[in-house]
Amino acid sequence: MIPSRGGRGAQTLMKNVGENVVRIEAEALRALADRLAGPMAGDFDRAVELLHGCAGRIVVTGMGKSGLIARKIAATLTSTGSPALFLHPAEAMHGDLGMVVRGDVVLALSASGETGEILQLLATVKRLGVPLITMTCDELHSPPEEPRTLSTLAQAADVALDCSVDQEACSLGLAPTASTTTMLALGDALAVALSGRRGFKEEDFANLHPGGKLGKRFARASSLMHSGDAVPRVAPATPMGQVIYEMSCKGLGMTTVVVGDKLVGIISDGDLRRLLEHHGKEVLELTAEQCMTKSPKVVAAEVFAIVALDIMEQKKITSLPVVDESGRLQGVLHLHDLWGTQML
Repeated sequence: MIPSRGGRGAQTLMKNVGENVVRIEAEALRALADRLAGPMAGDFDRAVELLHGCAGRIVVTGMGKSGLIARKIAATLTSTGSPALFLHPAEAMHGDLGMVVRGDVVLALSASGETGEILQLLATVKRLGVPLITMTCDELHSPPEEPRTLSTLAQAADVALDCSVDQEACSLGLAPTASTTTMLALGDALAVALSGRRGFKEEDFANLHPGGKLGKRFARASSLMHSGDAVPRVAPATPMGQVIYEMSCKGLGMTTVVVGDKLVGIISDGDLRRLLEHHGKEVLELTAEQCMTKSPKVVAAEVFAIVALDIMEQKKITSLPVVDESGRLQGVLHLHDLWGTQML
Protein backbone atom coordinates (compact mmCIF):
# COMPACT_ATOMS: atom_id res chain seq x y z
CA MET A 1 0.00 0.00 0.00
CA ILE A 2 1.30 3.46 -0.94
CA PRO A 3 1.40 5.66 2.19
CA SER A 4 -0.67 8.80 2.10
CA ARG A 5 0.88 12.25 2.02
CA GLY A 6 -0.31 12.67 5.58
CA GLY A 7 1.56 9.50 6.56
CA ARG A 8 4.78 10.78 5.01
CA GLY A 9 4.32 14.08 6.79
CA ALA A 10 3.85 12.34 10.13
CA GLN A 11 6.95 10.23 9.56
CA THR A 12 8.99 13.33 8.69
CA LEU A 13 7.70 15.10 11.78
CA MET A 14 8.62 12.17 14.02
CA LYS A 15 12.08 12.00 12.46
CA ASN A 16 12.59 15.72 13.04
CA VAL A 17 11.41 15.44 16.64
CA GLY A 18 13.78 12.55 17.25
CA GLU A 19 16.67 14.45 15.69
CA ASN A 20 15.84 17.53 17.75
CA VAL A 21 15.80 15.55 21.01
CA VAL A 22 19.21 14.06 20.32
CA ARG A 23 20.67 17.43 19.32
CA ILE A 24 19.37 19.12 22.48
CA GLU A 25 20.84 16.39 24.65
CA ALA A 26 24.12 16.45 22.72
CA GLU A 27 24.33 20.21 23.25
CA ALA A 28 23.71 19.70 26.97
CA LEU A 29 26.62 17.24 27.07
CA ARG A 30 28.86 19.64 25.16
CA ALA A 31 28.07 22.39 27.67
CA LEU A 32 28.81 19.96 30.53
CA ALA A 33 32.16 19.05 28.96
CA ASP A 34 33.00 22.76 28.65
CA ARG A 35 32.25 23.27 32.34
CA LEU A 36 34.42 20.29 33.26
CA ALA A 37 37.25 21.73 31.20
CA GLY A 38 36.77 25.15 32.76
CA PRO A 39 34.94 26.50 35.80
CA MET A 40 33.85 23.12 37.24
CA ALA A 41 37.25 21.44 36.95
CA GLY A 42 38.22 22.17 40.54
CA ASP A 43 34.89 20.97 41.93
CA PHE A 44 35.12 17.78 39.89
CA ASP A 45 38.65 17.09 41.15
CA ARG A 46 37.55 17.65 44.76
CA ALA A 47 34.65 15.25 44.24
CA VAL A 48 36.99 12.56 42.90
CA GLU A 49 39.35 13.06 45.86
CA LEU A 50 36.46 12.78 48.34
CA LEU A 51 35.33 9.56 46.69
CA HIS A 52 38.89 8.22 46.57
CA GLY A 53 39.28 8.85 50.28
CA CYS A 54 36.03 7.07 51.12
CA ALA A 55 36.77 4.44 53.75
CA GLY A 56 33.30 2.93 53.47
CA ARG A 57 30.90 2.89 50.55
CA ILE A 58 29.63 5.49 48.15
CA VAL A 59 25.90 5.89 48.85
CA VAL A 60 24.13 7.18 45.74
CA THR A 61 20.59 8.50 46.15
CA GLY A 62 17.94 10.13 44.01
CA MET A 63 14.17 10.19 43.57
CA GLY A 64 12.13 9.52 40.45
CA LYS A 65 14.06 9.79 37.18
CA SER A 66 17.13 11.01 39.08
CA GLY A 67 16.83 7.85 41.19
CA LEU A 68 17.01 5.67 38.10
CA ILE A 69 20.18 7.47 37.04
CA ALA A 70 21.52 7.11 40.59
CA ARG A 71 21.05 3.35 40.42
CA LYS A 72 23.08 3.18 37.24
CA ILE A 73 25.85 5.37 38.66
CA ALA A 74 26.06 3.15 41.75
CA ALA A 75 26.33 0.08 39.52
CA THR A 76 29.07 1.69 37.40
CA LEU A 77 31.05 2.72 40.47
CA THR A 78 30.85 -0.78 41.91
CA SER A 79 31.87 -2.47 38.67
CA THR A 80 34.91 -0.20 38.34
CA GLY A 81 36.31 -0.92 41.78
CA SER A 82 34.54 1.60 44.03
CA PRO A 83 32.05 -0.12 46.38
CA ALA A 84 28.73 1.71 46.07
CA LEU A 85 25.05 1.19 46.78
CA PHE A 86 21.79 2.88 45.84
CA LEU A 87 19.68 4.28 48.69
CA HIS A 88 16.05 5.01 47.90
CA PRO A 89 15.36 8.26 49.78
CA ALA A 90 11.76 7.36 50.63
CA GLU A 91 12.72 3.92 51.94
CA ALA A 92 15.55 5.57 53.87
CA MET A 93 13.02 7.31 56.09
CA HIS A 94 11.52 3.92 56.96
CA GLY A 95 14.63 2.11 58.13
CA ASP A 96 17.06 2.03 55.20
CA LEU A 97 18.85 5.11 56.52
CA GLY A 98 20.86 2.67 58.58
CA MET A 99 22.72 1.88 55.36
CA VAL A 100 24.61 5.16 55.79
CA VAL A 101 27.44 4.99 58.33
CA ARG A 102 30.51 7.02 59.22
CA GLY A 103 33.21 6.62 56.58
CA ASP A 104 30.73 6.64 53.71
CA VAL A 105 30.32 9.38 51.11
CA VAL A 106 26.85 10.36 49.88
CA LEU A 107 26.28 11.32 46.24
CA ALA A 108 22.81 12.89 45.91
CA LEU A 109 21.05 13.61 42.60
CA SER A 110 18.17 16.08 42.30
CA ALA A 111 17.48 18.30 39.31
CA SER A 112 15.72 20.92 41.43
CA GLY A 113 17.85 20.47 44.52
CA GLU A 114 14.62 20.69 46.51
CA THR A 115 13.44 17.07 46.47
CA GLY A 116 11.75 16.67 49.83
CA GLU A 117 12.67 13.02 50.36
CA ILE A 118 16.35 13.80 49.84
CA LEU A 119 16.33 16.93 52.00
CA GLN A 120 15.04 14.79 54.87
CA LEU A 121 18.29 12.81 54.72
CA LEU A 122 20.48 15.87 55.30
CA ALA A 123 20.15 15.90 59.10
CA THR A 124 21.47 12.34 59.38
CA VAL A 125 24.21 12.94 56.81
CA LYS A 126 25.43 15.99 58.72
CA ARG A 127 25.12 14.26 62.11
CA LEU A 128 27.32 11.39 60.93
CA GLY A 129 29.84 13.77 59.38
CA VAL A 130 29.43 12.03 56.02
CA PRO A 131 30.73 14.10 53.07
CA LEU A 132 28.00 15.11 50.63
CA ILE A 133 28.48 15.49 46.87
CA THR A 134 25.48 16.74 44.92
CA MET A 135 24.38 16.84 41.29
CA THR A 136 21.73 19.49 40.71
CA CYS A 137 20.65 21.79 37.91
CA ASP A 138 21.77 24.88 39.82
CA GLU A 139 23.65 27.13 37.42
CA LEU A 140 26.68 27.25 39.67
CA HIS A 141 28.95 28.78 37.04
CA SER A 142 26.73 31.47 35.55
CA PRO A 143 28.26 34.96 35.05
CA PRO A 144 28.80 36.79 38.38
CA GLU A 145 26.52 39.65 37.36
CA GLU A 146 23.53 37.33 37.04
CA PRO A 147 21.50 36.91 40.28
CA ARG A 148 21.77 33.37 41.59
CA THR A 149 20.02 31.52 44.40
CA LEU A 150 21.34 28.07 45.17
CA SER A 151 19.02 25.19 45.97
CA THR A 152 18.89 23.82 49.51
CA LEU A 153 20.71 20.64 48.47
CA ALA A 154 23.52 22.49 46.67
CA GLN A 155 24.01 24.77 49.68
CA ALA A 156 24.35 21.75 51.98
CA ALA A 157 26.95 20.05 49.77
CA ASP A 158 30.65 19.69 50.48
CA VAL A 159 31.04 19.62 46.69
CA ALA A 160 28.21 20.76 44.41
CA LEU A 161 28.34 19.71 40.76
CA ASP A 162 26.46 21.57 38.06
CA CYS A 163 24.18 19.51 35.77
CA SER A 164 22.23 22.51 34.48
CA VAL A 165 20.84 22.51 30.95
CA ASP A 166 19.49 25.28 28.74
CA GLN A 167 16.37 23.25 28.04
CA GLU A 168 14.90 19.80 28.43
CA ALA A 169 14.47 17.79 25.23
CA CYS A 170 10.80 17.22 26.03
CA SER A 171 8.56 19.30 23.76
CA LEU A 172 6.79 20.62 26.87
CA GLY A 173 10.08 21.35 28.59
CA LEU A 174 8.90 19.33 31.59
CA ALA A 175 10.04 15.69 31.43
CA PRO A 176 13.61 15.11 32.69
CA THR A 177 15.53 14.32 29.52
CA ALA A 178 18.61 16.46 28.88
CA SER A 179 19.09 16.92 32.62
CA THR A 180 19.13 13.18 33.35
CA THR A 181 21.48 12.65 30.40
CA THR A 182 23.98 15.11 31.88
CA MET A 183 23.65 13.46 35.31
CA LEU A 184 24.37 10.07 33.78
CA ALA A 185 27.39 11.37 31.87
CA LEU A 186 28.74 13.18 34.92
CA GLY A 187 28.31 10.01 36.97
CA ASP A 188 30.24 8.05 34.36
CA ALA A 189 32.94 10.74 34.39
CA LEU A 190 33.29 10.44 38.18
CA ALA A 191 33.42 6.63 38.04
CA VAL A 192 36.03 6.52 35.28
CA ALA A 193 38.19 9.23 36.85
CA LEU A 194 37.96 7.46 40.21
CA SER A 195 38.92 4.09 38.74
CA GLY A 196 41.94 5.74 37.12
CA ARG A 197 42.83 7.34 40.46
CA ARG A 198 42.71 3.88 42.04
CA GLY A 199 44.89 2.34 39.32
CA PHE A 200 42.05 0.04 38.27
CA LYS A 201 43.15 -2.35 35.47
CA GLU A 202 41.52 -4.67 32.96
CA GLU A 203 42.20 -7.70 35.13
CA ASP A 204 40.55 -5.95 38.11
CA PHE A 205 37.48 -5.35 35.95
CA ALA A 206 37.53 -8.99 34.90
CA ASN A 207 37.69 -10.16 38.51
CA LEU A 208 34.46 -8.25 39.17
CA HIS A 209 32.81 -9.70 36.04
CA PRO A 210 33.63 -13.43 36.16
CA GLY A 211 30.47 -14.29 34.23
CA GLY A 212 31.19 -11.90 31.38
CA LYS A 213 33.28 -12.44 28.28
CA LEU A 214 36.06 -10.20 29.58
CA GLY A 215 36.16 -12.14 32.83
CA LYS A 216 36.60 -15.36 30.91
CA ARG A 217 39.37 -13.87 28.79
CA PHE A 218 41.21 -12.93 31.96
CA ALA A 219 40.65 -16.22 33.76
CA ARG A 220 43.89 -17.73 35.01
CA ALA A 221 45.40 -20.88 33.57
CA SER A 222 45.08 -22.49 37.01
CA SER A 223 41.27 -22.21 36.86
CA LEU A 224 40.99 -23.90 33.45
CA MET A 225 43.77 -26.50 33.42
CA HIS A 226 43.42 -30.25 33.86
CA SER A 227 45.14 -31.39 37.03
CA GLY A 228 45.72 -34.44 39.20
CA ASP A 229 44.87 -37.81 37.66
CA ALA A 230 43.40 -36.09 34.60
CA VAL A 231 46.90 -35.12 33.45
CA PRO A 232 48.56 -37.67 31.13
CA ARG A 233 52.09 -38.41 32.31
CA VAL A 234 54.72 -41.07 31.68
CA ALA A 235 58.32 -41.64 32.71
CA PRO A 236 61.18 -41.27 30.20
CA ALA A 237 61.72 -45.04 30.08
CA THR A 238 58.06 -45.84 29.31
CA PRO A 239 57.68 -47.95 26.11
CA MET A 240 55.76 -46.18 23.35
CA GLY A 241 52.98 -48.77 23.50
CA GLN A 242 52.17 -47.62 27.04
CA VAL A 243 52.66 -44.00 26.02
CA ILE A 244 49.97 -44.37 23.33
CA TYR A 245 47.67 -46.04 25.86
CA GLU A 246 48.13 -43.14 28.32
CA MET A 247 47.45 -40.58 25.60
CA SER A 248 44.29 -42.43 24.56
CA CYS A 249 42.98 -42.80 28.12
CA LYS A 250 43.40 -39.15 29.11
CA GLY A 251 42.02 -37.75 25.85
CA LEU A 252 44.10 -34.57 25.62
CA GLY A 253 45.94 -35.53 22.46
CA MET A 254 49.30 -35.54 24.26
CA THR A 255 51.18 -36.74 27.29
CA THR A 256 53.74 -35.15 29.52
CA VAL A 257 57.04 -36.86 30.25
CA VAL A 258 58.14 -36.37 33.86
CA VAL A 259 60.89 -37.35 36.24
CA GLY A 260 59.17 -37.32 39.58
CA ASP A 261 57.11 -34.14 39.30
CA LYS A 262 59.49 -32.31 37.00
CA LEU A 263 58.49 -31.88 33.37
CA VAL A 264 61.22 -33.01 30.93
CA GLY A 265 59.24 -33.28 27.68
CA ILE A 266 55.94 -33.91 25.94
CA ILE A 267 54.67 -36.19 23.18
CA SER A 268 51.72 -34.98 21.11
CA ASP A 269 49.44 -36.62 18.57
CA GLY A 270 51.39 -34.75 15.89
CA ASP A 271 54.67 -36.15 17.20
CA LEU A 272 53.20 -39.64 17.13
CA ARG A 273 52.04 -39.30 13.50
CA ARG A 274 55.47 -38.09 12.42
CA LEU A 275 57.14 -40.95 14.27
CA LEU A 276 54.91 -43.51 12.55
CA GLU A 277 55.71 -41.98 9.16
CA HIS A 278 59.46 -42.36 9.82
CA HIS A 279 59.60 -45.59 11.83
CA GLY A 280 56.37 -47.44 11.09
CA LYS A 281 55.44 -50.07 13.65
CA GLU A 282 59.04 -50.03 14.95
CA VAL A 283 58.08 -46.92 16.92
CA LEU A 284 56.63 -49.27 19.50
CA GLU A 285 60.16 -50.40 20.31
CA LEU A 286 61.17 -46.86 21.30
CA THR A 287 60.78 -45.16 24.68
CA ALA A 288 59.14 -41.89 25.63
CA GLU A 289 62.53 -40.25 26.09
CA GLN A 290 63.54 -41.15 22.54
CA CYS A 291 60.35 -39.66 21.08
CA MET A 292 59.55 -36.68 23.25
CA THR A 293 59.93 -32.99 22.45
CA LYS A 294 62.41 -31.63 24.94
CA SER A 295 62.00 -28.15 26.50
CA PRO A 296 58.36 -27.74 25.39
CA LYS A 297 56.51 -24.44 25.58
CA VAL A 298 54.98 -24.02 29.04
CA VAL A 299 53.02 -21.42 31.02
CA ALA A 300 52.73 -20.52 34.69
CA ALA A 301 49.50 -21.09 36.63
CA GLU A 302 48.89 -17.35 37.04
CA VAL A 303 49.04 -16.61 33.29
CA PHE A 304 45.81 -15.21 31.83
CA ALA A 305 43.81 -17.54 29.60
CA ILE A 306 43.92 -15.04 26.74
CA VAL A 307 47.74 -15.07 26.89
CA ALA A 308 47.78 -18.86 26.79
CA LEU A 309 45.43 -18.80 23.81
CA ASP A 310 47.73 -16.41 21.98
CA ILE A 311 50.70 -18.74 22.59
CA MET A 312 48.77 -21.73 21.25
CA GLU A 313 47.76 -19.82 18.13
CA GLN A 314 51.29 -18.60 17.45
CA LYS A 315 52.90 -22.01 18.05
CA LYS A 316 50.04 -23.90 16.37
CA ILE A 317 49.68 -26.25 19.33
CA THR A 318 46.62 -27.47 21.24
CA SER A 319 48.06 -28.12 24.71
CA LEU A 320 50.25 -26.24 27.15
CA PRO A 321 51.78 -27.79 30.27
CA VAL A 322 51.41 -25.60 33.34
CA VAL A 323 54.47 -25.58 35.61
CA ASP A 324 55.69 -23.79 38.71
CA GLU A 325 58.93 -21.82 39.06
CA SER A 326 60.91 -25.01 39.58
CA GLY A 327 59.52 -26.69 36.47
CA ARG A 328 57.26 -29.04 38.42
CA LEU A 329 54.18 -30.07 36.48
CA GLN A 330 50.92 -28.63 37.83
CA GLY A 331 48.51 -29.33 35.01
CA VAL A 332 47.74 -29.13 31.31
CA LEU A 333 45.76 -26.40 29.56
CA HIS A 334 43.97 -27.56 26.40
CA LEU A 335 42.71 -25.42 23.54
CA HIS A 336 39.22 -26.93 23.85
CA ASP A 337 39.03 -25.65 27.43
CA LEU A 338 39.64 -22.13 26.17
CA TRP A 339 37.06 -22.53 23.42
CA GLY A 340 34.58 -23.58 26.08
CA THR A 341 34.90 -20.20 27.78
CA GLN A 342 33.47 -18.51 24.65
CA MET A 343 36.36 -16.04 24.72
CA LEU A 344 36.85 -16.45 20.97
